[in-house]
Amino acid sequence: MLSFGVLCLECRQRIALTANYCRHCGHARPGSHWRRDVRLPSRELSAETTVTRGQRRWFALAAVVALLAVGRWPIEAITSAIALATALYIGVLVYRLLMFRDALRNPTMMRVSDADARALSDDELPPYTVLVPAYREPEVIGQLLRAVDAIRYPKDRLDVRILLEADDLETWRAAEAARPSSNVTLVRVPPVGPRTKPKACNVGLAGARGQFVTIYDAEDLPDPLQLRRVVAAFRRAPANVACLQAQLSYHNADQNLLTRWFTAEYGLWFGQMLPSLVIRGAPLPLGGTSNHFRTDLLVAIGGWDPYNVTEDADLGIRLHRLGFRTQVLDSVTLEEGNSDFVNWIKQRSRWYKGYLQTWLVHMRHPRTLWRDLGPAGFVGFNLFVGGTPAVVLINPIFWTLTALWFIGRPDWILALFPGWLYYLGMASMVIGNAAVLYISMVSARTSGRPSLVLAATLQPVYWAMMSVAAIKALAQLLSAPSFWEKTTHGLDQPVADSDDRAAA
Repeated sequence: MLSFGVLCLECRQRIALTANYCRHCGHARPGSHWRRDVRLPSRELSAETTVTRGQRRWFALAAVVALLAVGRWPIEAITSAIALATALYIGVLVYRLLMFRDALRNPTMMRVSDADARALSDDELPPYTVLVPAYREPEVIGQLLRAVDAIRYPKDRLDVRILLEADDLETWRAAEAARPSSNVTLVRVPPVGPRTKPKACNVGLAGARGQFVTIYDAEDLPDPLQLRRVVAAFRRAPANVACLQAQLSYHNADQNLLTRWFTAEYGLWFGQMLPSLVIRGAPLPLGGTSNHFRTDLLVAIGGWDPYNVTEDADLGIRLHRLGFRTQVLDSVTLEEGNSDFVNWIKQRSRWYKGYLQTWLVHMRHPRTLWRDLGPAGFVGFNLFVGGTPAVVLINPIFWTLTALWFIGRPDWILALFPGWLYYLGMASMVIGNAAVLYISMVSARTSGRPSLVLAATLQPVYWAMMSVAAIKALAQLLSAPSFWEKTTHGLDQPVADSDDRAAA
């Protein structure tokens, strides 16, 4: 197992995770000397370095072997590469089909009824910290504060921290003009280190006063009873459950075809894929918002990696490696679905880049990862976290080969696909695409929105968009790995006020 320490800022010494005091200077834990540590306990598990020296050696060796093989046996070498890619396709497809089957048979979610959530008296509710990182969000900050105000939780026990970059004066002024409640604190994030959401969250975590802590994005409309549900769910959960991930969906699902695709995808992701990972005991990559943690544990493991642009996915893997578990909570937070193609590409490329970062970080020592996750978890991590961006990166190559074959039937393509590989690839293409369309349509059907089912039938266009985003992600991974490409919000159609949501 991995073991982490925590940092005593008084004497700058690292102490064992389970220690109750600093053996170097005597400061007790918990306390401010421990809670202000906003750095990762281990650089080995940080994306600050994208590719380590050891990984560079292996990649260089693989490249040399590949070039030598292509130079000596070109047809055989390329055929072998195609066979490996086909095996990856089949592995990812079979794994996701099994996940979908498991989720339908045994929908594993933690459920807390409205009555049970409301039954908790205010006196027994612990302090709760809500972190809201916002950057250049003046157009939605008012909606955000109204949504926070609609949360059904005692105001004197709700510690809301709006995290604003030091130079983002426009959002700061908009937040002040919205007259936030007394339990809302505007926190200025210092201009040091990477300018990323996880760095801002670590700054907020350093001053968190709650027993539990969660993140909401600036455009979120959370279930007003969500925090109460979390408190009740944690009381029922096993001791090793460190995080509850709420479901995410979009309030502007029917704005256009892109938002329908996006909503159908999220329904499948949070409704079937993540609960299935819980069933399988595999590491669960968290969503970027509405994940709820035990604050002391989150502080102890160092918070989020400020250099990873999908810090949520990375944190989910780290928690699992340490022996902690995540459950999916049946409570929905509504977000703004991306309705603009360019904006969507920016957001999706950041997600793919972050998944590639997370895969590279945790695969630095594969044997250690195998021991930490176990065989099933190791396979799940590689097929789900590594396989997700890998497959969409490979897609354009095979689409191009297929188009060239139908256009001119060149002999060299025929030579690359011996009979056994041709039929295997054909089965993967036909059965695989049909299966993915099927599970997308079934998931959309369970959402109760007929428009999503029709949109799901047009998803091949959406897959092409994913490949564009993945290619951009790979380019940015090489040139600007920790660059956080801002997603523009406020492009949705007018939505109902959050007070209306609370009344619903």
